[in-house]
Parts: sequence; C-alpha cells; structure tokens
Amino acid sequence: MKTIGNILWLLLGGIILSVLWVISGIVLCVTIIGIPFGIQCFKIAGLVLWPFGKEIELGNFGAGGLLFNIIWLILFGWEFALMHLSIGLIFCITIIGIPFGLQHFKLAKLGILPFGAEIR
Repeated sequence: MKTIGNILWLLLGGIILSVLWVISGIVLCVTIIGIPFGIQCFKIAGLVLWPFGKEIELGNFGAGGLLFNIIWLILFGWEFALMHLSIGLIFCITIIGIPFGLQHFKLAKLGILPFGAEIR
C-alpha cells in the first residue's frame, strides 16, 4: 500500500515539493553559515520524495542541535511548517486526501525541528 501511496504522492505534487526543498537547500548552502541548514533541507527533500512508510523521531539533538533548531525555527522553520500545515488541511477536506494530508502534517513536524530528527 505504501508503494501506491508514494506513486500517487509523486504524481500529486511530491516531485514539486521535493524540488522546492532542494532549491531551498542550495540557496542556504551558498554561505558557509547556511550549510548546516541546507543539509537539513536536503534531508527533508528526501523524505518529501517518498513519505509513505517512513516515521519521524524527534529528539537526540544535544546543545548544538537545540541552538540550530531555535535559529531554524525563527528564520525558516515556521514558514516551511506553515506551508505543510496549510497544504495538509487542504488535502484533509476530502476523505481521499486524508492520507496525503497526514503526510504533510508529518512533514510539518520535521519542518519545525529538523536537527536531531531521525527518519525511519
């Protein structure tokens, strides 16, 4: 079932969202300071490409990860999370779109705190 969900996900905008995350990562990697944030964008882009069947475990980020998560949240995270929350709410309007909306809610959680998050 997750394979069918991932294929439908790609057809319904997963590729576009993944490309947007990669572009965000490239823009952030232009400066040396932005490289850790760009790497997190690349990690999220991989999840956005195939989200069904994967879980996110938050935590285990340490003091440096906490600092980077705070900076991420203030500068970029709230915008990314708000984007995924709004798209998820739009998908959840119909019964057929609920699984896709739930994936966007999962991505919103990762968009808020990417440092120290594990994708399984």
